[in-house]
Amino acid sequence: MATVSYPHIELSADGVPFLEGTRTKVVEIALDRIAHHWDAEEIQRQHPHLTLGQIYAALAYYHDHREAVDAAISQQLVDVDRIAAQQETSLLREKLKSMGRT
Repeated sequence: MATVSYPHIELSADGVPFLEGTRTKVVEIALDRIAHHWDAEEIQRQHPHLTLGQIYAALAYYHDHREAVDAAISQQLVDVDRIAAQQETSLLREKLKSMGRT
């Protein structure tokens, strides 16, 4: 099977795809599309340091590797929930609750 190369996409040492010359991960662009339903032009307005070429490359990579990227997103959500569950209740949050503000 042929290896496909994506312009503007690099893999970090641990295999995470990100946009070449930036610290922006492909998953961040994918989440902008998924969560906000932004098109490439809106993503660029929100991330003016990225070119449309970089954004389209990230979206192409996402669509070609959707199962793996979606699995990474799901794992990140699990990790966030686990970390949040381990945190102690904030004293400020408790005070606001007692005041009826949350």
